[in-house]
Amino acid sequence: MTTLTTGTGHPVITAWSAVSPYGIGRVAYADGLRERRGTVTGLGPEYGTTPDGAGCVVPSFGVREVLGKKGTRSMDRVTGLAVTAVGALLDDGERNRAVGTGEGAAFALGTTTGSAQSMMDFTRDSLTGEQPFFVDPARFPNTVMNCAAGQSAIWYQLKGPNATIAGGRTAGLHALNYARRLLASGRARTVLCGAAEEYSQSRAWLEHHCGDGTGHPDDTAPPLGEGCAMLLVEPHAPDDPGQPVLAGILAVELGVVLDGDPRPALVACLRSALRRAGVEPHRVAAVARAGAPGREGRGEAEAVREVLGAAHPVDLTPTALIGDTGAAAAAFQVAALLSYAADRPEQTSGRIGVITSVDRTGTVGCALLGLR
Repeated sequence: MTTLTTGTGHPVITAWSAVSPYGIGRVAYADGLRERRGTVTGLGPEYGTTPDGAGCVVPSFGVREVLGKKGTRSMDRVTGLAVTAVGALLDDGERNRAVGTGEGAAFALGTTTGSAQSMMDFTRDSLTGEQPFFVDPARFPNTVMNCAAGQSAIWYQLKGPNATIAGGRTAGLHALNYARRLLASGRARTVLCGAAEEYSQSRAWLEHHCGDGTGHPDDTAPPLGEGCAMLLVEPHAPDDPGQPVLAGILAVELGVVLDGDPRPALVACLRSALRRAGVEPHRVAAVARAGAPGREGRGEAEAVREVLGAAHPVDLTPTALIGDTGAAAAAFQVAALLSYAADRPEQTSGRIGVITSVDRTGTVGCALLGLR
């Protein structure tokens, strides 16, 4: 297991936004969680034939309808979700655009594969066309994992380092750690950090056939969800009274499952994060789990109980409300924690929020946030 933590002068989160099954923007996501509204809906014919015909999708989201016709003719859904989420964050306050764009503004995006639908559509066209090369070249960029990050940088003039990190449900934690490293090394002034996942026919069938990792469908799995959550991460500037600190990133820990059981690996991550951050478990106010189905989810819940159970933290796991958002899950978990802290400052100020994540590919991770 590799330990990845912050030390003195840890970075902070100063803004966030989301495009979720509740709609576009920070307020829509926060309101939906506050009201505990479910988002499962029947899917229209535009999604094609899917295993169960239901999902948690961003309502009335069309790329061209939301972003306009210019530059979006060949843009796929996951790219549209990411570009929209970045725009929502930058527009949610004058300071956000001033510090989050231009020279030194980096971008780190977590993903699973990019767009499974774009990959499969492009491959199908090459097999069914009159000639293998009779494909739409404008759609080829969508088959590359870093398309969404590249387009976001182009749209908003993000001129710093640009990275896409694949990690399934843990991708948001990998992106958060990458943002921390960019700032610590002086490679970036600020980082827009998040993760994105789309709902599509191809993803639905892939998840259906992968199931619980044994090749069989998992009947306990929540409906698939989609969206993108973005954070603005900066070095902490205690002398700047205008810096709107929402939380400090105290630690990020990532680990690998070696024996098929995620519980021991996640227990080790949590204990190491607490130790290196100098935090006792009783200071933890809330935990947001990935809420994965099957043994991954059971192992995650057991690990949280073993390490943090005595603190009785509030459970903020959003999966039951917005579905299994795949690679975007950890970013949505951070957003859920920040939303909860904003509603209850008297209960959370000076305490710790914990994000945990597990993925069937064998990765686990956690993050500790110091709430303000």
